[in-house]
Amino acid sequence: MNVTDVRIRKLRDEGKMKAVVSVTFDDAFVVHDIKIIEGQNGLFVAMPSRKIGEADYRDIAHPINQEMRNLLTDVIFEEYEKAKHLSESEETEESEETEETEIEQTENVQEAEQ
Repeated sequence: MNVTDVRIRKLRDEGKMKAVVSVTFDDAFVVHDIKIIEGQNGLFVAMPSRKIGEADYRDIAHPINQEMRNLLTDVIFEEYEKAKHLSESEETEESEETEETEIEQTENVQEAEQ
């Protein structure tokens, strides 16, 4: 079974949940609502789950061996890092564009006052 697509659906800076991910296998089967969570020991991948009882959760879908869990974790974190860096660079570009616009507006006001 091959991972053929990983999509970061939601990317967040705030809170413990950092991203929601969908993973496609063999271009034929997709698992949604995989979460990247910041825990006490760093980031980890939480498989989609449902609440059972008061405080228990049970995974709806999950890897059944360590090799597949490692593969899944690796590809998810790789795409998460790409998405995070892309988001950061977009924010930097927007900030620089805003700064340039503010400078131009200030110069225009100064010229109009003269």
